[in-house]
Amino acid sequence: MHQGLESIAASGDLPDLGDKALEPLRRFVEGLSRLLAQAPDESTLLDAGAGLLAQLVARDDWLPDAFATPHPEHYQQFLLHCDPAQRFCVVSFVWGPGQVTPIHDHTVWGLIGMLRGAEHSQPYRLDAQSVPVMSGESVCLSPGDVEALSPRLGDIHRVSNAFADRVSVSIHVYGANIGTVRRSVFTESGERKSFVSGYANAQGPESRDKAPHRTSGT
Repeated sequence: MHQGLESIAASGDLPDLGDKALEPLRRFVEGLSRLLAQAPDESTLLDAGAGLLAQLVARDDWLPDAFATPHPEHYQQFLLHCDPAQRFCVVSFVWGPGQVTPIHDHTVWGLIGMLRGAEHSQPYRLDAQSVPVMSGESVCLSPGDVEALSPRLGDIHRVSNAFADRVSVSIHVYGANIGTVRRSVFTESGERKSFVSGYANAQGPESRDKAPHRTSGT
């Protein structure tokens, strides 16, 4: 068992968007804020947002080391920015070698941009008995690639570091403060458990809820 998507003790601060080195992240936040102010439909939001995120992950020279540090036992999710109105948040997902998530959902729209390394994303759907079954081929994200998800498109998946010998880092954007959103993890047999993820560097008000997760042999 490992922590993974369950809450992790707070251990740091948010990055300072006024730092010149974080100019790419600041531009992304400003661009997405302007986009959301136009109240676009979901398709427009995901298409345009994916373009903005692709620009952010096209270069790998801006993420501070403190937000790209792996944990030896489980992946970590660091909060980089949360919109003051909680319309969206930006996080870095840091994968140690071979680390993998359980099958889980999100309940909100999301964008995943690969910054370094690579990850596999296996989509799932729930069958008539609410048992998760694979839905299509696994997607492999390489640096610069962007994937979109939402409850409408399908937002249940299992994600793993594509490498057994190196760290991978992806930048995720969600349509809420994802660290405080109540979501679900699923076992292969269909057992469902509620959880709230929290962050490695900042906890939400509900972050004391925890969910069990199993490590994978990947």
